[in-house]
Amino acid sequence: MKILLTGKNGQVGFELQRALAPLGEVRSVGTTDCDLSEADALRSLIQAFQPDLIVNPAAYTAVDRAESDADKAHAVNAVAPGVMGEEAARLGAAVIHFSTDYVFDGAKTSAYLETDPTGPQSVYGRTKLAGEHALAQATPNHIILRTSWVVGAHGGNFAKTMLRLAAEREELKVVADQMGAPTSSALLADVTAHLARQLQRQGQSGFPFGTYHLAATGETSWHAYAQFVIGEAIKAGKPLKASPERILPIPATAFPTPAKRPQNSRLDTTLIRQTFGLTLPHWQQGVGHILQQIL
Repeated sequence: MKILLTGKNGQVGFELQRALAPLGEVRSVGTTDCDLSEADALRSLIQAFQPDLIVNPAAYTAVDRAESDADKAHAVNAVAPGVMGEEAARLGAAVIHFSTDYVFDGAKTSAYLETDPTGPQSVYGRTKLAGEHALAQATPNHIILRTSWVVGAHGGNFAKTMLRLAAEREELKVVADQMGAPTSSALLADVTAHLARQLQRQGQSGFPFGTYHLAATGETSWHAYAQFVIGEAIKAGKPLKASPERILPIPATAFPTPAKRPQNSRLDTTLIRQTFGLTLPHWQQGVGHILQQIL
């Protein structure tokens, strides 16, 4: 199997290089290899490599910057997945593409199902939803994996930011009224490899293509997430100025940002677990493993 992997330097792409390696020839590209905002360059790359599978974790993920850089966000998040789908359709290839909880408005009081109405509240969310639609229209042989609150040992993320701030300050204020499940990039990569392996063995005929929600189990707030990270770091002997008790809860309204975040980022993962026979770990397990690597 020939696999084209984008976003090799991102949190998920970095882990996917490891997870996909046993499945065949993997061509990993980053922005310097192919800028996804350049549709012609992307087409040329795909046509030259002729992959059997395209795995696309790459995205314009600077959520706040996207509000003032909508054209670039649209090119990467909306246009590029459609190009991948078109080229995959010509080659008889399949596409695994990553999307986000930001396609929802966050107003639902329970976890989101794949069939729930979308309602993105930001440029990032709208462009990611447009990318889902463009890919789905280009080829039926696609899997869209919506995830949330990604955290990894490689790259920047919330957990690393909290550790840095806790080393500098005695008190932190963190949003407590937005809920989700921190999901490790390693889990996303391993599940992707599991799906790719099944596709490799089974072939496209009868494979359960479609949209799936993929996140760790359990739920938490950003505030409780920060407390967990700081508590684990202190247990591991890391010298920090702030303790979990000195991380204070605040409402999202007290921390205004250019882009609106979903209040509810919880994703129901029943469909992917039942379809592919998966057991997804609790978010604390994944975050704990990452902390072991970075502390």
